[in-house]
Amino acid sequence: MGTYLVTIGLIFALLLAGIAVDRLYRDFAARHPQLGPFRKNDGACGCCAGKCGDGDAGSCGR
Repeated sequence: MGTYLVTIGLIFALLLAGIAVDRLYRDFAARHPQLGPFRKNDGACGCCAGKCGDGDAGSCGR
């Protein structure tokens, strides 16, 4: 039973650590935009106003 509770505690701690790292990354990226684009989960690359799919690969670096 002790092993079971320790395992649950470790999984929960790893989950919280992952959430904390994600928040730290988002805050860092928001404070330092010169270090690169902060990519949103909307599918756009953010570098050319969503025009990356029209064959304009040169301006997006793809």
